[in-house]
Parts: sequence; structure tokens; C-alpha cells
Amino acid sequence: MSTHTETPVDGSAETITGAQPYEAGFTESSAGRVYTVTGGDWEQVLGTGEDDGERITVNMGPQHPSTHGVLRLVLEIEGETVTETRLVIGYLHTGIEKSCEYRTWTQAVTFLTRADYLSPLYNEAAYCLSVEKLLGITDEVPERATVIRVLVMELQRIASHLVWLATGGMELGATTGMIFGFREREKILDLLETITGLRMNHAYIRPGGLAQDIPDEVIPAIRAFLDYMPKRIREYHALLTGQPIWKARMVDVNFLDAAACLALGTTGPVLRAAGLPWDLRKTMPYCGYETYEFDVPTALEGDSYARYLVRIEEMGESLKIIEQCLDRLRPGPVMVADKKIAWPSQLAIGSDGMGNSLEYIRKIMGTSMEALIHHFKLVTEGFRVPAGQVYTQIESPRGELGYHVVSDGGTRPFRVHVRDPSFVNLQAVPALTEGGQVADVIVGVASVDPVLGGVDR
Repeated sequence: MSTHTETPVDGSAETITGAQPYEAGFTESSAGRVYTVTGGDWEQVLGTGEDDGERITVNMGPQHPSTHGVLRLVLEIEGETVTETRLVIGYLHTGIEKSCEYRTWTQAVTFLTRADYLSPLYNEAAYCLSVEKLLGITDEVPERATVIRVLVMELQRIASHLVWLATGGMELGATTGMIFGFREREKILDLLETITGLRMNHAYIRPGGLAQDIPDEVIPAIRAFLDYMPKRIREYHALLTGQPIWKARMVDVNFLDAAACLALGTTGPVLRAAGLPWDLRKTMPYCGYETYEFDVPTALEGDSYARYLVRIEEMGESLKIIEQCLDRLRPGPVMVADKKIAWPSQLAIGSDGMGNSLEYIRKIMGTSMEALIHHFKLVTEGFRVPAGQVYTQIESPRGELGYHVVSDGGTRPFRVHVRDPSFVNLQAVPALTEGGQVADVIVGVASVDPVLGGVDR
């Protein structure tokens, strides 16, 4: 145990006992305690290096192109073998959860949709389901709104898996797979842009329903995509599934069995590739998923190749769900009838983009003072949510996405905490990579499919 001295701003010396020289010290100020964060000295952190043999400490990331974002991996290697993997996160922290406390319940959607930016509609859905539980209006959400929610989420599940396939293929040298993945994703983003007005970060799902109805002209486009996509999935199998180099890089690599997944809290395709058919759409249904016919793909091998096969099969199952959604669409509202909760504006496409329809503006500005006051109050102040707390979980493309939402009875969330599956699943990376080759670290991280926007938030 060592002792070193810090000098607070008032001039008096304060001694910190037990702190190592490479640990952060602090000073006392009128605003409170201020910490001085310094970089670590590897010789002091890891030892003198006298008995380390061939051990080398290597930084992979956070600027590395194969870490799926700003993820830093500190690898200890002996030769080409990884002996220890440490993950460093936080480079993309944006304060999304805290920011929600300073906006109304509806405005918070615009923050949360930017967390996991490859599946923003899942963040919106999980949060809005939580708010609806607190409001006690879960059963009042129109059926059409619920069906459209399932429709857009499953479209985005395919889009997310396509990004995983494209980026993973690029990292393994299968650049044709990268081109194919982004090619099909563009078609889905075009559909989502037609439905929501935006390609990403949609803020489309709102507490009580949806921001707007699905346009009629997008239905034939979705049906055309349902005819187009199965051919592309078969093309992925023809290109990659039996490819010798692809299999050599993935088969029996980064093994993680079901027991290890459960111990680490790992969910999603990584868990299902280890043999456990845990899919919240089946085990704890929401949004009426129990009424849809689809299978939960699983594998028993628990390696990177099994995770690849599971995700490819999941895209086919999502196509089944989307087709059922189109068959279930019936005319009706897409927002709850309670005008004290329902977002008042009626959106339309105008010459300057999307905004309030001219008919709606004409009504509230010219014929109804009460409607204008109501619009102003609900948009600026928001609705009140009864005090309480709720946890809602849904099955995102990466696993269990959970939202713990707390209300103190006001017009803003008291607390919003996200259980992001990428954050939890990253805990499995040391188990996947330690004992393997340096080259297999790339495969292991890619097989987990982390999105650092959701990890850091």
C-alpha cells in the first residue's frame, strides 16, 4: 500500500492512502471533489515485464475498422495466441438516458431512437410500450398501429442483420458479401423512408400509437420486396455458406455454449446459436406476436458459423411475419382516442418536407381556439403519466432490449434506463477470444454484432 499527496485548491494538502501512483487523484473545490484522470503506466499496471516471456500488450481500436464502432480491445498476446482480452467502452457516450429527463414523454423518443442506430424502431417500441403500461392504455392502442409496429420492426430486423452480414463479410475478406448486404438494406431503408419519412432515427412510434399512418403506395412495394428477398437469401447461401475460406474462419471458432451464455446474460442469436430457443417474441410475447406463425431458428454448435446461420434463417422468418402483417392491415386509427394523450398534429408531405398538414393548421388557427390551446399545451408541456415504474423487454436483432422507465407523476420521465443487448453481450467477448488466434478476435466481435451507440448511449 502506498501513500501520495494531493493539494486541494484551498492550498491545504490532502493525503490519499491506498491509492496506487497510476490511479486518479482528486482535489477539493467549492463545487465539490474534482478528479484528475491520468493515463496508466503499463509497467506499473501489468508488472515489470521480467517474467512475461513473449507477452505483448496490443491495442485494437477504438479507431480500428473491424471493431464495429469505437470499441477498444486491449489484447495480451503470446505469439499469435490471445491470453487476455479487456474491453474498453465509453467513447460514444451521448447521455441519451439522462437527456430524456429534460424532455416530455413524447420528445424522449427522439433521443432513444438514436441509441442502437441500426435498430432504432426497437428502442422506440420498447420505450413506448413502457409508457403505455404506466398510462394504463396498453389495450387501447389501435390494432392497426400494433400491426404496423410489428411490420416496421421486422423490416428493420432484416436490415440490421444485413448490416451484420455486410460488415462481417468485409472484415473476413468477403467483399462481395458486403456489397450484397448493403444492396438489400438500401431497399429496406427506402421502404422505411416512405413509411416514416426518415431512413434512420425515425421517431415514428409514439406513446399511444404512431406518428402517422402507413401510406397506401408502400404496400405494393413491400409485397415486391417479399418476392425479391428470398432469392437474395438463397444467393447469400450460394456465395458464403459452403465457401471454404468462410467456413475455415468461422467453424469451431469463438465457441460459447448455452451454460456460458446464461452465466454471462447473453441473449439473441448468440444464445440461440448455442441451442436455447429463447426468443421473447415466443417466450414473453408483446404486440400480439403470439398470434403470428413463425419459427425460432437455433443451432447446437455454438460457434461463429452457427451464429451466421441463425441470423440468415431469422431473415426468412421475418419475411413470414411481414407478409402476415400485410394481410392483417385493416382500416382504422393509428393513435389512441384519448385526446389528452394523442399527439395532436396531423402530418403531411408539403413543398418544404414533412410537417403539420395545411388543413390541420387551418382548423386550429382559424376555426377553433380550444384546439389551438390544446395543441400548444400538449406539444410544449406534454401529458402527465401516473407515478410508478415498469420494465418492458422486447426481442431486438441483438437480443433482449429492456427499458426500465420511472415516472414521478409529471410530464417528463423521472428515469429511463436501457438494458441494451450489445452492452451485455460484449461481456462474452473475452470468453470467445481468449485462447484463440489474434485473427479470430475479429470474427468473435463480429459474431456478437455489437452496436456501440447502444452500448455507450
